[in-house]
Amino acid sequence: MTTKYPAGQFKAECLKLMDRVKKYGQSVTITKHGKPVAKLVPVNDEQGAAAGPFGVMAGTGEVQGDIVKPLKEKWNADDK
Repeated sequence: MTTKYPAGQFKAECLKLMDRVKKYGQSVTITKHGKPVAKLVPVNDEQGAAAGPFGVMAGTGEVQGDIVKPLKEKWNADDK
């Protein structure tokens, strides 16, 4: 559920609203003259919700051996 707050009210209650978003997981839409201009949403985890499936394995890979030197094995692609 999204709650709407005018910009002036949001400014006055910003810290309280941030705590509420964190505690209850509900987003807040900030409006100016009745039109939405921004949204305050909860963060789902430490990696961030925007990350999704991308970057989940970042930093877990390991290079073993020389990755520049040509391979000794002949590739099928080299056969003509």
